[in-house]
Parts: sequence; structure tokens; C-alpha cells
Amino acid sequence: MSSRPQVQKLATLTGHRDCVYALTGTPGQDVFYSAGADGMVAAWSAEVPEQDGELVAKVENSVYALLHLPQRNLLVLGHNFQGIQAIDLAQKKLAYATALPAAAIFDIAYSEAQQRLYVALGDGTLAVLRAADFKVETLVRLSEKSLRCLALHEERGELAVGGSDWQVRILDAASLQVKHVIEGATNSVFTATYSPDGRYLLTAGRDAHLRIWEVAAGYREHRSIVAHMFTINHLAFSPDGALLATCSMDKSIKLWDARSWELLRVVDRARHAGHGTSVNKLFWPGRQNRLVSCSDDRSLAVWQIGIE
Repeated sequence: MSSRPQVQKLATLTGHRDCVYALTGTPGQDVFYSAGADGMVAAWSAEVPEQDGELVAKVENSVYALLHLPQRNLLVLGHNFQGIQAIDLAQKKLAYATALPAAAIFDIAYSEAQQRLYVALGDGTLAVLRAADFKVETLVRLSEKSLRCLALHEERGELAVGGSDWQVRILDAASLQVKHVIEGATNSVFTATYSPDGRYLLTAGRDAHLRIWEVAAGYREHRSIVAHMFTINHLAFSPDGALLATCSMDKSIKLWDARSWELLRVVDRARHAGHGTSVNKLFWPGRQNRLVSCSDDRSLAVWQIGIE
């Protein structure tokens, strides 16, 4: 039996004027970033969460996807129907702008090994950009439905792409050839992540099931857990690999043991003054065991996760 983590809400972060959809940062660094339906991109401090956010950029459409590239001090945003924009964080100015097909941008992943950015688009296209100059290398139409999430397994050179067609495609990250198609979800797949040890791929989405696939066994199903009441929006492992956090349209965050998949704690409004509406994204800053969440209620919350 795992020890149940204690959860304390440290701060509610306000300033967004509409639903907050995206969170990013780099574990071990103090600053993290948020964006959403209001087109505002803000920077916050994990160390001093009570501090006001700082506006990094303002765009005209909503932002569903953010990615921090610490080695270049760039913040990459998926500006819906416009394309990819990269903000130079030191100079607070636009460094790159790349037009893409006029669609929603649901996720962005960066491969150090391939020196590429992968972008999941709402028209079923996977856009591949060169990391050096953000130029489009290729566009691959994978589905008639939206591509919703990306997960990269650098050691295996594999890219998992989940979509609204209920499938997860495993691509060779270099050639972009489809190696496996995972079927099992009974609705749209909104989130995917590899476990820190690379053994498992976890997927979830509109059918509220958390599905765990064994990577080395050709992505065979390992476990399926009815994890939430409604859509699971996001999954995120703690930097130490001990905990998995899930968040849902059911307004809750759940903490799981990342080895046994046992449910350890439910973080919600009744018990922890949690969010009042759908919880959309999670991010672990990786310092002092903190977890950040964002919601349709226009706020972010910073949680202290303590192990008994």
C-alpha cells in the first residue's frame, strides 16, 4: 500500500479572462507559462506562486498548445488558425512565425534527436517543422479527424499521435511511417504520455478510461482503469516518476501511484477548494513537489503535494 500524498492549495492564480487550456515549463525551473481562450500568454513563478503573472504575448485567437524550449529560451505557441509562433523570452519579442493550415493546434512536441517540432492539427494533419529555423519540413495527413495529442519516446525514436478518430498511431519519428495503430479507446483520445522509464504509454480521453500500454510488447494493453466520471483532459507524471496526475472535465484532479496504478488522492472542490469547472492541463514544475493545474474557471491553482 502506497502512502497517500497530502495536498495543500498554495495559490489561485487569476488574470486570464477566459478558459485556460495550456500549461508548460521545464521541470526544475521556476517559471511556468499558461495560455487559453483569451489569447493571453502569461508567465508565473512556482517558487512565489502568490506573485502576479506577467504577460508574455497576446494573440488574436485561442491557444491550446504551449511548449518551452529552455536551451534556446523560446516559448512556442500554437496560435489557432494562424500557425506556430516562437517568443524569445529574454527579449519578449517574436523570434519565429510559421503559417500552417488554418486549423486548431492541439499539441506540440520537440525531438532533440530529430531536431524537429511535431504539431498536431485539428484537420488531421501532422506538421513537422525544423527546430533550427521553424520552417515546415513536411505535412502528413494522418486522419480525417482532429489530431489531439502527441507523446515522444526519444530512445525508441517513436512518436505517439492520439486523435478524435479514437486511435493512437505510433510513428517512426524519423521517417513518419506508421509502425502500430492502437485501438481500444471508445471515443476521442485527448492525452498521451510515456512513463518516465519508457516502459509504458498511457492514453486517455473522452471515454474517461486511463489505458496503459506495454511499449516493448508491441503496445499490448497492460491495464484499463475507469479513472474519472467524464472526459480525461490530461495526464502528467511527477518529475521523480513516483506519481501520475490526471485531470478531468469532472472538475477533479486524481493522484495515482505510478508503479501500482493505485488511486491515492482525489483533489476536488469539496475537499481541497479545487476548480469549479473542467480541469484542462497539469504541469509539475519539479521543485518542492508542486503541481499546477488550469481550468475553464479562468484560473490556475498551485498545489503542494506532500508524502506522509
